[in-house]
Amino acid sequence: MTQPAPAVATRPLAGRLTPLLVAAACLLGANGVAVTMISVRAKTEGLSDAMVGLLGSFYFGGMILGVLLTPFLIARAGHIRVFSTLAAISAIAVLAISFTPAGWGWMLIRLVGGAAFCGTTMVLESWLNSIASNASRGRILSVYRIVDMTAVMGSQFLLPAFGPLGPDILIVLAILFCLALVPISLTSERNPQAPPARLIDPLMLWRVSPVALVTALTIGLTNGAFRMVGPIYVDEVGLGLETVAAFIAIWVFAGAVFQFPAGWLSDRFDRRVVLSVFTVGAGLSCLFISGSSGRFELFAGVFLFGGFALPLYSLCAAHANDHAEPGQFVDVVAGLTLAYGVGAMAGPFLASVVMAGYGASAFFVYTASLHLLLVVFILVRIFVREAVPADRRHRFVWLLRTSPMIFRLARNDRPEDERPPDK
Repeated sequence: MTQPAPAVATRPLAGRLTPLLVAAACLLGANGVAVTMISVRAKTEGLSDAMVGLLGSFYFGGMILGVLLTPFLIARAGHIRVFSTLAAISAIAVLAISFTPAGWGWMLIRLVGGAAFCGTTMVLESWLNSIASNASRGRILSVYRIVDMTAVMGSQFLLPAFGPLGPDILIVLAILFCLALVPISLTSERNPQAPPARLIDPLMLWRVSPVALVTALTIGLTNGAFRMVGPIYVDEVGLGLETVAAFIAIWVFAGAVFQFPAGWLSDRFDRRVVLSVFTVGAGLSCLFISGSSGRFELFAGVFLFGGFALPLYSLCAAHANDHAEPGQFVDVVAGLTLAYGVGAMAGPFLASVVMAGYGASAFFVYTASLHLLLVVFILVRIFVREAVPADRRHRFVWLLRTSPMIFRLARNDRPEDERPPDK
């Protein structure tokens, strides 16, 4: 007698996606507020600005380890087991903060936490890609972006609700990480095929697009530092935890809003020109924030900064892909992730040293200076290399800086889809 097909095969798309998206909301929300909480908590515990910066450096160092190791773990144990293990490690790492003295022990915790978070997002994004078809890929990516933005923005307000000190906020974060385990562990989905595990060649990205490599590195130096040091700046100017939460939420929201004009412009003009305009906007926004004295001015400045700074990653990825050969696209985005991670490792520490030496407002002067130096490099490259003709440009894709797997979801990762359309 013929056996019926597995129920999974006939399940509607919404039923297959819901467990993954619920897990993503818990995971992204918990990690989003954890990054903010660690900065404020470390400063309150008496750590120096340099040590707070190092916490960010170790966290992003862990993310690089996650990028390098997770594909091999998935190939060995499968998506469900790897996700469950890494989500549990994330919860343990958060709880370990409560009984570990502030200092170098926290560095190890943040290293482990960064690797675990990156690994769980790689599992989720690889899984979403395995479910997506050509017809549903855009919808899945859009919903995933909304989940990411909503979770990160909304979770920021857990900080003023529970406070950065004491065990309460740590318990809430551990609960969220553990909740992410539930829908994944109970899903009737089978383990999808493991993504290919390959070594990253950082020099390959330089050969494809020096502008993309330098831009990704600069974004890491600036946005990575902002994510760790920005909350300290708000706290030091005396605006309170509610302002810290709103500060980060507005930054994330503006970045989402500005992706649309960034994509529209970059699909019609030389992407390097658009990169230059947005980089100048990010630099000038930082200078505006450094001179802000009130809450309204601060919010206006961070809205502009998020709007101009956050689309830069997607812009440089689109520019790199315009120059990439068929078969190089995933390696290019992996190189961008690595370049961003290296910059983000150095950025928080350098920014904290600047703040310690010259005051809180010097952080945004430092950030503005890096953006303006990037503009000079891009302008030089415009004169050295011709623009990609409009008919050879690939479509702009709004990328999240979660893991290289997001590019597999954003783009149908098959050789025939990596070729530019025939004209």
